[in-house]
Amino acid sequence: MEPTDRLPSGRTLELVASEFNLQVLEAVTKALGSSTRLEILRFLGTHTCSVIEIAEAMKLPQSTATLHISVLEKAGLVKTDLQPATRGLQKMVARVFDRLIIQLPSPRDTEESAVDISMPIGAYVDASVAPTCGLAGELGIIGHLDQPTTFFEPERIYAQLVWFHHGYVEYRFPNHLPPNASLESLEVSFEVCSEAPLHHPNWPSNISVSINKVEIGHWTSPADFGGERGVLTPSWWDTSNSQFGLLKVWKTTPQGSFVDGVQISGVTLSDLDLKPGAAITVRIAVREDAQYVGGINLFGSKFGNYAQDIILKQRFVRGNSQPR
Repeated sequence: MEPTDRLPSGRTLELVASEFNLQVLEAVTKALGSSTRLEILRFLGTHTCSVIEIAEAMKLPQSTATLHISVLEKAGLVKTDLQPATRGLQKMVARVFDRLIIQLPSPRDTEESAVDISMPIGAYVDASVAPTCGLAGELGIIGHLDQPTTFFEPERIYAQLVWFHHGYVEYRFPNHLPPNASLESLEVSFEVCSEAPLHHPNWPSNISVSINKVEIGHWTSPADFGGERGVLTPSWWDTSNSQFGLLKVWKTTPQGSFVDGVQISGVTLSDLDLKPGAAITVRIAVREDAQYVGGINLFGSKFGNYAQDIILKQRFVRGNSQPR
């Protein structure tokens, strides 16, 4: 995989502007409200530096650079570490995030809210797959085709297309449900299709989703779509291969689980063991014992027809209201 000038998309700080995290929001906005501190963050974008190096690069007294770094560290935007140097110890500074997303309060009814988290398709934390399988990035193939060990290459984070015959990939999302809020629904959406040799217009595959180890149901993909270039699919990827999928929305509520509004099971929110502060695991799979074992293609924001990765959405109501 060739290097790109884009920063990894996995290091994202997401803040919801609400009364529950005003202190964090104020610290971050204060840290970013200085052109000098913004230049320090830019300087730290590609490598870790010492305070002395930062001061020299910014043409600042070391004491002034230290104060700026302290503000950034209090906001959680950088981290520091003492490391051995020629003479004693030196403080090293590293940037923590590459993107900052602030969700502002909505002008509409603020009692009903939602928070979205976008996960790169290559940011899975566990995988077990069988050939045919592989990973592709924006610029080329990652690792080796039909080698399951490729799924653990460090470069997998850059994947924009993930495919396998059967098995699973599992992601871990942070639970951003605010305190004193009741979850109304949990949604997972992604672009997906079957996996056939090259492509095939009639190639059914049972694709299932599990949340916190509980399978909420499966949907049957009708085909492996190809022969016509996807809107976002890069030109180096031959049109005879898989090109695009269908955008599917999986939703679990107190009434059951659904795909695009069609109920697929009786699994409800209370079955998912969702706990404050605990991660939410999402497993996307083609089970070996499924009726149709037709593989899977997962499309990222730079492949296929939809400019999105895997999005987890939590809809909730504030206060003591019970889910409807």
